[in-house]
Amino acid sequence: MKRIRPGQRTRTRAPEPTQAGARAPEPTQPRPRARRRCDRGQVALEYIGFVPILLFVALCAIQLGWVAYVDEQADTAARTAARVEARNGEGGERAGRAAISGGLAEGAAFSWAATADAVSVTVTLEVTSIVPGLSLGPATATAVMPNDAPPKGP
Repeated sequence: MKRIRPGQRTRTRAPEPTQAGARAPEPTQPRPRARRRCDRGQVALEYIGFVPILLFVALCAIQLGWVAYVDEQADTAARTAARVEARNGEGGERAGRAAISGGLAEGAAFSWAATADAVSVTVTLEVTSIVPGLSLGPATATAVMPNDAPPKGP
């Protein structure tokens, strides 16, 4: 017969009602517990160990979205600046800066190359890093538009 420790739950057999002077019920095997006491806190420990990895993956996903956003802003600014410069002959940089949303416009660098046939504009925007320790290069976009500006001078 198995020993029962103090405080341990046991199942007992009820005495049969037909027996006169039935003995006290004998304890049977204890119920198996769902978890052992030594496993307490195991899930919390695994969760605490996994949280930094999960946060790093989330930051990398946000960083990837930010890089794509800045690249798209550079492309939009280059197309807008080249289109305005090709049609009007001036005001391309102002239009390009207006096409950039948020605080990215202050750090934008525009470079121009104009010929009689086409206008080429290159825009460079700095990509800030969200993930610690990650250094990213600038986002650069170039757009070329046919030169439709009226000729200057007499």
